[in-house]
Amino acid sequence: MNLLKSLAAVSSLTMVSRVLGFVRDTLIARIFGAGVASDAFVVAFKLPNLLRRIFAEGAFSQAFVPILAEYKTQQGEEATRTFLAYIAGLLTLVLALVTLLGILAAPWVVWISAPGFADEPERFALTVDLLRVTFPYILLISLSSLVGAVLNTWNRFSVPAFVPTLLNVSMIIFTVWLAPYFDPPIMALGWAVLVGGLAQFLWQLPALKRVGMLVLPRLSLRDTGVWRVLKQMGPAIFGVSVGQISLIINTIFASFLVAGSVSWMYYADRLMELPSGVLGVALGTILLPALAKTYASADREEYSRLLDWGLRLSFLLALPCTLALAIIAEPLIVSLFQYGKFTAHDSAMTQQALVAYAVGLLALILVKILAPGFYAQQNIKTPVRIAIVSLLATQAMNALFVFVFDLKHAGLALAISLAACLNAGLLYWQLRSRQMYLPQPGWTPFVVKLVLAVVAMAAVLLAMMHFMPAWEQGGMLLRLLRLGALVAAGAATYFGMLLLLGFRPRDFSRRAVH
Repeated sequence: MNLLKSLAAVSSLTMVSRVLGFVRDTLIARIFGAGVASDAFVVAFKLPNLLRRIFAEGAFSQAFVPILAEYKTQQGEEATRTFLAYIAGLLTLVLALVTLLGILAAPWVVWISAPGFADEPERFALTVDLLRVTFPYILLISLSSLVGAVLNTWNRFSVPAFVPTLLNVSMIIFTVWLAPYFDPPIMALGWAVLVGGLAQFLWQLPALKRVGMLVLPRLSLRDTGVWRVLKQMGPAIFGVSVGQISLIINTIFASFLVAGSVSWMYYADRLMELPSGVLGVALGTILLPALAKTYASADREEYSRLLDWGLRLSFLLALPCTLALAIIAEPLIVSLFQYGKFTAHDSAMTQQALVAYAVGLLALILVKILAPGFYAQQNIKTPVRIAIVSLLATQAMNALFVFVFDLKHAGLALAISLAACLNAGLLYWQLRSRQMYLPQPGWTPFVVKLVLAVVAMAAVLLAMMHFMPAWEQGGMLLRLLRLGALVAAGAATYFGMLLLLGFRPRDFSRRAVH
C-alpha cells in the first residue's frame, strides 16, 4: 500500500471529522445554550472523554501496535489471532469492571469533579444520570481503538480514520431531531454518546473479519504477549497523562488572568487542532505500524528511511501552515468567531494566542513523527522522560512569561509552543545519538526550496490582505467566501512554486511494509 495515498485518505477523513465537530458544537450551543443542562452534560462527558484520550487513543496503541506487528511479522497468523483474543478478553473484562464501578459510583464521581453542583440537587441529579449513560462509552471506544489498531497494522487506515465522524453524526442527529423526545432534552446527548461509541465499534468489525482477525475474546493471564503489553502500558499511560496535566496547569495559570483568557486560548487551540490533527495525527497513525513492522524485521535502513520520509512530509505540509496561521490569524478568527457577544477585543486577544501557538505548530507535528520512532522499538520510557522535561519547562516558562514579562494568555500559548520545540529537539537528538535515524541526502536543497515557496506564499497573502476590506465587514457567508479565496490563493502559490522548483507528488510516494 502506498503510504502517501494512505496519508491523503486519513487526512481527508480526519478533516471531515473536525468539520463535523465544529458543526456539532455550533448546534449544541444553539439548541441547549449555556446553562444548567449544558453544564451537566459537559461535566458528565468530561471523565469518559479524558479516560478515552489517556487510555484508548494513546497509551493502548503505543503499547499494543509494536507487539502486534512483531507477532504478525515473526510468529504467523494463528499465534497473532491467539494473542489478539487474549488481549481482547483482558481489555473487555477490565473495562467492564471499570464501567460498572463508574456507574455505581457516579454520585461520588460528580461530587469530586464538580463539588459546586452538590448545592443544587436538580443539577447534581441530572449530572449523575448523564454520567451513568455516558460511562459505558469508555468500554466501547476502547474496544473500537483495539480494532482500529489491528486494522492500521494491516494497512487498512481508512476505516479507523472514518469512525470518529460517527460520534459527531450521532450527536448531531440526537441534538436536532431526537432531543424533544427526551425528558429533560439534554439526556439526548448522553444517549448520543453511547450510540456513537457503539457505532464506532460495530462499523469496524466487517473490516476486521476481512483481514482474518475477528476473534472471540478469551482470558489468559499467563500469556507472555499480554504481560508485555501491560508492562508497556504503565509508562505509556503516564506519558499520555503528562500532556493532560500540562493543559490542566495551564488552565490554572489562565484562571489568574483577566476574564476571557481561558476562552481566548480555547478558540485559538481549536484552530491549531485542525492542522495538528489532519497532518500530525494522520502521519503518526500510518507511521507507527509501518515502523513497528520494519523494526520487527530488523531492517534498520528502511526504518531510518521511513522516519526521513515522515519528517520531510511534515516540513512540506506543516511549514506553510505555521506561517499562514500567523499571517491570516485575524481573518480566520474574525470570519469564524466574531459575531454576537464575541467582540473585536475578543478577536484581538484570540489572535495573540493563535500567533503564539503557531510558533510551535511544526514542532507539535514533528513530535507525532519522532515519538513513534521510539514506540515502534517498544521503548516508551525515553519519550516519557522527554515529555516530563517538556512539562517542567512549560511551567517554568508559564511563570516567566506571565509574571515577569507580563505576556498574559499569549505567554501561556508561547510556553506550550516553545516546550513543543524542546520536545521535538530532544526526541530528534535521542534518535540520532542512538543511530536509529540517519538523514537521507538532499535535505539542504529541500529546505531551501521550501523556504522560497513559503516566502512566495506569504507575499501573496499579505498583498491580498492589504487590498481587501476590513474583515468585520459583511455577514458570515461573505467573510467565509473571502477567507476561502485567501486560503486558496496561498495554497495555489505555495504548491505552484513547489512544482516550478521541481517537486512532484511521486517523489514522496512510499510503499508500506506488509
